[in-house]
Amino acid sequence: MYTCLMELPIRKLQPGGAITVEVPASKSLANRALLLAAFCRGDLFLRMGACGQDTLSLLDCLRQLGVTVEPRRGGLFVRGGDLADTGAVNVGNAGTVARFLTAMLAFRGGTYRVDACSQMAQRPMGIVESLSKAGVRFELPPHGIFPFTMSSDGKIREMTVDTDVSTQYASGILLAAAAGKEPFRLHLTGKRTSGSYIAMTLALIAKFGATWTRNANTIDVTPIEHPPTEYEVEPDVSAACYFYALAPLLQKKVTVCGVHADSLQGDMNFIRLLAEKGVALEETPQGLIADGSDVQSYSGFDAVLTDFSDQALTVAALAPFASSPSVLRGIGHIRKQECDRISAIMQNLTALGVPCRAEGDDVWIAPSAIRDGVIETFDDHRVAMAFALIGLKTGRIAIRNPQCCAKTFANYFEILASLR
Repeated sequence: MYTCLMELPIRKLQPGGAITVEVPASKSLANRALLLAAFCRGDLFLRMGACGQDTLSLLDCLRQLGVTVEPRRGGLFVRGGDLADTGAVNVGNAGTVARFLTAMLAFRGGTYRVDACSQMAQRPMGIVESLSKAGVRFELPPHGIFPFTMSSDGKIREMTVDTDVSTQYASGILLAAAAGKEPFRLHLTGKRTSGSYIAMTLALIAKFGATWTRNANTIDVTPIEHPPTEYEVEPDVSAACYFYALAPLLQKKVTVCGVHADSLQGDMNFIRLLAEKGVALEETPQGLIADGSDVQSYSGFDAVLTDFSDQALTVAALAPFASSPSVLRGIGHIRKQECDRISAIMQNLTALGVPCRAEGDDVWIAPSAIRDGVIETFDDHRVAMAFALIGLKTGRIAIRNPQCCAKTFANYFEILASLR
């Protein structure tokens, strides 16, 4: 186990050959599905793979609220609808859980206390302001957001949400409306009203039995009446992308079990980006294959990553090995995620001798040789997992605090070690 190490050297992986791996369940889909299962009345089996820390935090919160959740072979059994009208939860460092659960509780109605760790307390919680405008009452501490107490009668019929800071607010409200008491209308403003995570949420609530219509940036939702008794959660495409990135980086043929081209997840856009660099994609029953065997080199990336920004770090790790400069566009909002991810890109690439600069919402990266260095993860799982790719190519880096990847992928570095 690597979780006891402060620094983990990443050894070079030989180019060529085939890789087949399994990744955990999609955090985005698992958390959404768990909330719908818990807040809608009825028994439901979620067929899914391993959970990361964020989903485990959600499970703890649901149990604290009185929901029966039991691990069973191949997934989780959830007995929904039996939530307490009062309670206290601690969401830890799980931003998705903090925002989604706050919205779900507001639409359910009752009085609840929500706390979080100090790192989560530094992250945006605009959902509180949005719900306050809709009539939900919040008692906030003198400084910051957490811990807060919220009270609601659950009668929320209409809201407006700005998507510029985070589309999670819109997704949380759509989930809450789907599990709510009455029809609801959501008005979206900002530049990301058609974001992939909003599309994912709409597709999921439809699978659970909600109906919705969209007219421009206004979405009307009719709540779920008869939820399914079983739902299968896809593997995490965000996690799969680190392995698919090895296709052009090391001319590998990569299969991630259970990932398919019809996935609901927005990070499929990263795999399409690889196809533009010459990676051949093939759909198989086992999973999507990304074959980089014939990719001897690839040009720099020039892409708007706004809608799949979790992969900005992955693209940043590939960029130094491109044949021309790269521009990662439209990623200013990642400054306010688990860490300031633009700053993390700048600091770590600079430490490795890679010329780079940030201007506004964009990042420029030049091709460069890599020198020895230590990657600072800032307790951010995606920093650790993405920059490990550079070590697999060069063998010249170490990852500080690698255990932070347990947030979504506890055995990530064990799998990398097995590839050697």
